Amino acid sequence: MGWMILLWIVLGLLGLLFAYMLLIIISSFFADPHKAYDKNSRYYRFLLNSATGLATVIIRIKLKVTGIEQLPQGRFLLVGNHRSKFDPILTWYVFRKYDLAFISKYENFEVPFFGRIIRKCCFMGIDRENPRKAAKTIIQSVKLIKSDECSVAVYPEGTRNYGDGLLPFHNAVLKIAQKAEVPIVVLVVEGADAIQHNFPKRKSVVHLDIVKVIPADEVKEKTTAELGEDIEQSMLCKLKEYEQ
Repeated sequence: MGWMILLWIVLGLLGLLFAYMLLIIISSFFADPHKAYDKNSRYYRFLLNSATGLATVIIRIKLKVTGIEQLPQGRFLLVGNHRSKFDPILTWYVFRKYDLAFISKYENFEVPFFGRIIRKCCFMGIDRENPRKAAKTIIQSVKLIKSDECSVAVYPEGTRNYGDGLLPFHNAVLKIAQKAEVPIVVLVVEGADAIQHNFPKRKSVVHLDIVKVIPADEVKEKTTAELGEDIEQSMLCKLKEYEQ
């Protein structure tokens, strides 16, 4: 009799999971993957965050976060290192309270279902080869912050780094914080690149460390080159700690 109850519980959970995935699929068709939205949808945020939370359980990811107490009260620009496709996924989940809108390559909006969902959460595409279009993305980011819709997240390296250290920074993205007059939160993610190798045999431990918060008045006073150098040194210092 006990195994029958267990079987019904399992079937019930599978049914709920199927219904949840169906909800995500249907909801995604009401979002335009090519449109830059200027309103952060609470409904789509819920779908995004709940799906990410479920995925961390299934994939067995243990998150270790430090420095969260440094976060400012209002909106901010978050910058981080980028070694894994899991970096933004885990970052938006850990900082879900702050409604991060990532600046991303356009290909990510073509990911089935979730590419549409992140659009409704105000994620933005950027054309790195076209300075005029890239400038429009920066302006759009500033508007999102100033209208209190989202905080914005970006990777100054511009793309994933498959080696050690950091790739050269694209300091122009730091203008977002200057124009929006908000602090810059510096994040280092370590261990996310091991997830695809660990799953399904073992769990993965991923560290997300806020290593520095640059106040808005300091952001305004410095040039983007000075800010970039400051951020880069802070990140490298933390990364070296993990190499020891």
